Amino acid sequence: MSHPVERRWYPITFAVAALVLLPLSILLFSWSSIDTEIWSHLWDTQMPRLLGNTLTLLLGVGIGVVLLGVSLAWLTALCEFPGRRWLDWALMLPFAIPAYVLAFVFIGLLDFSGPVQSLAREWFGSGIRFPRVRSTGGVITVLVLVFYPYVYLLARSAFLAQGKGLMEAARVLGQSPWQAFWRVALPMARPAIGAGLALAMMETLADFGAVSVFNFDTFTTAIYKTWYGFFSLTSATQLASLLLLAVMLVLYGERRARGAARPANERARSAALYRLTGAKAFAASAWCGLVFLCAFVIPVLQLLVWLWQRGRFDLDERYWGLILHTLYLGGMAALIVVTVALLLAFARRQAPVRSIRSAVGLANLGYALPGSVLAVSIMLAFSYLDRHMVIPLSSWLGGAGKPILLGSLGALLLAYLIRFMAVAFGPLENALARIRPSLPQASRSLGVGGPALFFRVYLPLLLPGTLSAALLVFVDVLKEMPATLLMRPFGWDTLAVRIFEMTSEGEWARASLPALTLVLVGLLPVVLLIRRSARRPG
Repeated sequence: MSHPVERRWYPITFAVAALVLLPLSILLFSWSSIDTEIWSHLWDTQMPRLLGNTLTLLLGVGIGVVLLGVSLAWLTALCEFPGRRWLDWALMLPFAIPAYVLAFVFIGLLDFSGPVQSLAREWFGSGIRFPRVRSTGGVITVLVLVFYPYVYLLARSAFLAQGKGLMEAARVLGQSPWQAFWRVALPMARPAIGAGLALAMMETLADFGAVSVFNFDTFTTAIYKTWYGFFSLTSATQLASLLLLAVMLVLYGERRARGAARPANERARSAALYRLTGAKAFAASAWCGLVFLCAFVIPVLQLLVWLWQRGRFDLDERYWGLILHTLYLGGMAALIVVTVALLLAFARRQAPVRSIRSAVGLANLGYALPGSVLAVSIMLAFSYLDRHMVIPLSSWLGGAGKPILLGSLGALLLAYLIRFMAVAFGPLENALARIRPSLPQASRSLGVGGPALFFRVYLPLLLPGTLSAALLVFVDVLKEMPATLLMRPFGWDTLAVRIFEMTSEGEWARASLPALTLVLVGLLPVVLLIRRSARRPG
C-alpha cells in the first residue's frame, strides 16, 4: 500500500500529466476522420515543398548552430584574446531577440529597397547585385543567429568543466591545440552540444514568425493556412501531428547520439588555457565581434532608427492596450505555471516513488510541443466539448447556447501551462534541492507545520528560484507567437500579434515599437543566465 503522503500527491501529479496527454491524444484521434479533398490538394500542391523546406531548414540550422556555437564556446572558454571577457557574456544577448524580430530586421536592412542595397547602388552604381535575402539561405542565417546561443551556452559550460589536467595531458603527449580539441575536448562535450542542438532544432521546427516573414512555407505555416484558409481544424490537427512526430524524432536522435558519453568531473578551470597573439588573436576577436554585431548590435540599432522614424508615432492608446494585454497574459501565465510547477516539485521531493516521478516527467514534456501543435489540439478538444456538452447544457438551462471554451482566455492559458511547465520546473526543483530535509524536520519538532511551514521556512528559501522561474515563463509567454496568434480571444491582441500584423504588411518601421519592447523585456532572463553562468575570476 502507498503511504498517505504519497496518496496526497497522486491527484495533483496525475491531473497535470493528463493535461499534457490531452493534446497528444487529440492528435491521435484526429486521424479517425480524414478530409480526402483537402489532403489531396495539400499533397498535390504543397506537401513535397513543405517536406523539402522543413528538412532543408533543419539541416542548415543544425549545421550552422553547431559551427557557430562550438567555435564561439571554444574561443571564449579556452583562449585568451582581446575582448574575450566581455564577449564571453555578450554572445548570450541574442537570446533576448525573438526569431521573428530578427527576421523582419534582416529583410528590412538587406532587401532590394533596404538601406544596404540602396547605399551600395548609390556608391558603386546600379549594376551591383546582391544575393536574394528572401531565400532559403536568408531564413537559415536568421535562425542560426537566433538559436546558436543554445549550443554556445551548453558547449561553453562543458568546455569549462573539463578542467586543466586533461588538456595539459594531451599537450604533454604531443597534441597541438587543434588536435586536443578534436580528440579530447569535443568528444567529451558531445552530450552538451547534442542537447543544445536538439533545443535549436526543436525551436526551428516550432518557429512560425520568422518563416512567415520570409514567406518560407513549412509545417507551422501550413497549419495556420489550413486552419484559416481551408477552415479545417481537423486537417490542421493532422498536420500538427506530423510536426510533433518530427519533434519526437529529433529528441530520439539526440538521445541516441548522446550514447553512453559522460561529462567530465574535473574541477572547473578559472583561466584560459591558450593565449592567442598576433593574427590569431585578431581573428578570434573579429569572429566573435562579427557574430555579436550581426546577431544583436545591428538589429537593435536598426530598430531604434525605425522607432525614431515612424514607430514612435504609434505610441497611442491602442498600443498601451497591447502592452496591458501582453503583461496580463504573461503575469497570469507565470502565476499559474509557477504554482503548478511548485506543486510538482514538492510532489517529487516528498513522494519520490516511480509513479509520481513518471507523472512529473510526463508533465514536463510539454516544452517539446510546438505552440501551433498545442493550439490546434486544444482548440479541437474544446470545440468538441462546446458542441456536445456546453451548448446543449446552456440551451437546456435557457441560456444563449453559444460556445464558451473555444476561443476563450482559459484555453490560451492552458496552452501556456502545458508549453512552459518545464521552464518553471527546472529552477524550482534546483532551489528545492538546496533545502536540506533536516530544516523542515527541525521546524516540525518546534511545532511549525502545514501552511505555516511553507510560508515561514520553504517560501523564503525558494524565493530566488521562484522569481527566476516566474521571470523565464513571463518572457517566454510574451514572445510566444503561434499559440497566441491562433488561440487569442477576440480583441486580445498582444505585442507579438502586432508584430505579425505589421510584418505581414511589410510595415517594418511600425513593427519596431513592439519589437523593441519585447527585446528589452527579453533581456531580463538573459542577464539572469549570464549571472548564473559567470566565470569566477582566476
